[in-house]
Amino acid sequence: MTTTDALAVVEGYHEAWTSGDVDRAMAFVAESVACYAPDPEVTTKDQWRAYLSGFVPMLTGAPELTRMSEGNRVSLWYFPQTEVTTTTLANELFTVEDGRIVEIRLAFDRLGYLPRPDGPE
Repeated sequence: MTTTDALAVVEGYHEAWTSGDVDRAMAFVAESVACYAPDPEVTTKDQWRAYLSGFVPMLTGAPELTRMSEGNRVSLWYFPQTEVTTTTLANELFTVEDGRIVEIRLAFDRLGYLPRPDGPE
């Protein structure tokens, strides 16, 4: 798989879920996807769909900071914005095989999503 192909898969996935279309996002994900964080037990597409379906309604925006790709691996850095935060940075490192995402490594600051006593950032 070329870098361009892997990047196109990840861009399609990211655009779909950040616009609220979890079902379309899942079309880019392999059945046996391995997701590391927020829960190491996520090993299937249905489990990942359930996680995303719970988070997406809270999302108010997701401006991208940068992306990097090499071969079948793509990394996206972006700000998943909610009512609580607009500046908490997240990173997803994807591995793509046969046109589907087979691995997602998600890193973000969980504390950034807790309600603040003085209101949103």
